[in-house]
Amino acid sequence: MAEGGAADVETQRGEIATLLKTPLRRADTWYLVDSRWFKQWKKYVGFDSWDKYQMGEQHVYPGPVDNSGLLTDGDVLGLKQHLIDELDYILLPADGWNKLLSWYGLSPGQEPIARKVVEQGMFVKHCKVEVYLTELKLCEDSNMENVVTRRFSKADTIDSIEQEMRKLFSIPDEKETRLWNRYMSNTFEPLNKPDSTIQDAGLYQGQVRGTPLSRVYSTVDERGRMSSTHVQYHEVHGCPRALLMTKITHFPKCNLCENMKSLTLGSPLDLLQVVAEEAWESHIKRNDSIIVDIFHGLFKSTLVCPVCSKISVTFDPFCYLTLPLPMKKERTLEVYLVWLDPLAKPTQYKLTVPKVGSISDLCASLSALSGVPAEKMIVTDIYNHRFHRIFASNENLSSIMERDDIYVFEVAVSRLEDTEHVLIPVHLREKYKQSGFNHTSTPLFGQPFLLSVPRSVSEDKLYNLLLLRLCRFIRPAAEDEESQETLSPKHPSINGSATNGVMEEGSPSEMETDEPDDESSQDQELPSENDNSPSEDSVGLGDNELENGVDPGKGPTLTAQKKRLFTFQFNNMGKSDANFLKGEIRFDEDHMRLSDRCYLSLDWEPEMKRRYFKEAVAEDFDKHESMEYKPQKKSFFKLKDCIELFTTKEKLGADDPWYCPHCKQHQQATKKLDLWSVPPVLVVHLKRFSYSRYMRDKLDSLVDFPLRDLDMSEFLINPNAGPCRYDLIAVSNHYGGMGGGHYTAFAKNKEDQKWYSFDDSSVSPSSEEQIVSKAAYVLFYQRQDTVKGTGYFSLDRQAPDEDEDRASAGAQSEEDLNDNQPEEELGPSRDVSMSS
Repeated sequence: MAEGGAADVETQRGEIATLLKTPLRRADTWYLVDSRWFKQWKKYVGFDSWDKYQMGEQHVYPGPVDNSGLLTDGDVLGLKQHLIDELDYILLPADGWNKLLSWYGLSPGQEPIARKVVEQGMFVKHCKVEVYLTELKLCEDSNMENVVTRRFSKADTIDSIEQEMRKLFSIPDEKETRLWNRYMSNTFEPLNKPDSTIQDAGLYQGQVRGTPLSRVYSTVDERGRMSSTHVQYHEVHGCPRALLMTKITHFPKCNLCENMKSLTLGSPLDLLQVVAEEAWESHIKRNDSIIVDIFHGLFKSTLVCPVCSKISVTFDPFCYLTLPLPMKKERTLEVYLVWLDPLAKPTQYKLTVPKVGSISDLCASLSALSGVPAEKMIVTDIYNHRFHRIFASNENLSSIMERDDIYVFEVAVSRLEDTEHVLIPVHLREKYKQSGFNHTSTPLFGQPFLLSVPRSVSEDKLYNLLLLRLCRFIRPAAEDEESQETLSPKHPSINGSATNGVMEEGSPSEMETDEPDDESSQDQELPSENDNSPSEDSVGLGDNELENGVDPGKGPTLTAQKKRLFTFQFNNMGKSDANFLKGEIRFDEDHMRLSDRCYLSLDWEPEMKRRYFKEAVAEDFDKHESMEYKPQKKSFFKLKDCIELFTTKEKLGADDPWYCPHCKQHQQATKKLDLWSVPPVLVVHLKRFSYSRYMRDKLDSLVDFPLRDLDMSEFLINPNAGPCRYDLIAVSNHYGGMGGGHYTAFAKNKEDQKWYSFDDSSVSPSSEEQIVSKAAYVLFYQRQDTVKGTGYFSLDRQAPDEDEDRASAGAQSEEDLNDNQPEEELGPSRDVSMSS
């Protein structure tokens, strides 16, 4: 049993996990739980796999449910602003809350935070827990000096508001009342459906400034005379009817599309103006300085959920504008295709591939030029005569650098079709003893290759397969070469005592592997066709020779009486433990049982290599006609191209998703940034440095930026933005790359209006032709209307009221624009008055 006689932790974990999956239904009640307390409870019950090691221990016992982190000071029911679902709080259905309450109780002095499920959406309805309630300020006889604040849910009815006000102002039940919606100073609309909810009646909080909501009820005295009682919202935002009626009355004869466009675009624009102003005012209150006045502007950020089309809009201040440089979406790569036929020379290709593509895109591009199916390709990086890396098909192309030597090997069948064969990497080594030392050196030479062999193969058969793969590089044996018997040990020694087929411990200098546990060819089976040869001990050519691209009539044959050209040694990838090697390679009478964790080294005696190996032929290759292609490079980009790219809609990456409050899970939303306002001095940062997992690079593209009359008005979505023409006053330049560089600057003297170059302690005159260069990194523009005759700024700063509260900085959020009804978080409370 758990602490305090509650159900055991396994039962708690199972029951709450099930209840968390409860679907939302309109009018159901859900409860808020502080996420800090809930995380502690999850540790206690081992809710997540990584918390099971301390499950049920006393030091992680969560204690009574504590929601104090969600509440404003001094208010047991008032929530802090801008709380985020699953980050600040967890929502539980009533059954789940009751179970937690019975197991742990509630902290003293706190009340349950219960919220109703309401429907939202104008055309497509969806359920949502109404976390923030509509706050009404109630008063009697329109007397604003006696105001009582109460919170109501959108699911509450008009009758529930009336009953609450009767209690507050001691209105007898027998008195007849009527409700009115006062949405203009002198306009009233009766609310004559007591069973209608606040939402159905259109009583929304936080919409249009200056439109009050009124409620009027009347009592009939004994003389039959009627007196009015007004219920009035505080004039902060108001009712949507006023907005819609005002808009529509100004329409001349226009079609439905124009009406819909005005309603869906014009209305949110009016609202966004207010939200943007509030965001800027909040930022000013926390960051009031001359720096803010001169350098800070405002972004509008729009996120759209791809699943439920939820729209979130935020306004964020900025002090400089970081602009991406237009980059090509494609890149060219030079690769070598090693054909399955060992007699064919490798062919060099120039491929056009996506910049953000994968290895499979490279294979598809090469397949289109060569005719080799993409699924029959293995992509490798060869460096210093060895396989530096063997790529998996889903790896990113960004891991391939321009200087890498990429070799693509054609294989007989696709990778996963055959489990009876293994594709073994093979290296060539020259083995000789250093004079004066009892030490053998084995430097690598030539090009490594991949060989498809059966998992169970004899030593002689393996030697023949290796020889056939090397047939293009080997000179025919001399006719007068002395014959001798071949050594044929039954079980080659692990310690390397046998002459042929020797195994040795792996060495990192021979081959490196990146993360053997990842999806890569080192961990995958790289198959070829089944071996249907009648005898694996046969020295002659069989079906497996055909699998490696050899025609029996083309390659040399080896008799058992000829001396072998090389010996071979097995190595294990990434392991140097001899016991592990024994487990990877097993001997079954005359056969070796191979695994895809092994690679092979062919050791050549210096004399045998000199006489029989044709090194010049091994390095030879053909060039495909694609090598003649020279991609055209755009000479320069305009600054406006960079701004347009900055304001282009983009999809968030899989590693950087957005949490959708409606779907209640992270989504790859679309994001769009727009400029709402720009400062007197606009600082533009050109994003010349690009980063990826494997490389960092600097973009030296020329950006053509204007020295005067930069017009930003076409990029501003705020219709009241004002003048937006700028002149360049300074440029910061960067020379060099990521590893180091040098900074210089150009600046325009306000006295003589001439340009000067600043290079450390050196200052010299400069011409306008020198200002625009590939080194330009940060640009400084001054708005033309801020310049007086002396060049000083003319700013209309108004000092904030010292009595104003310091509001928290940050973006103000407007949600559900697709529903044309913003959420409660946008607006403060309203005033409601009753008069009699």
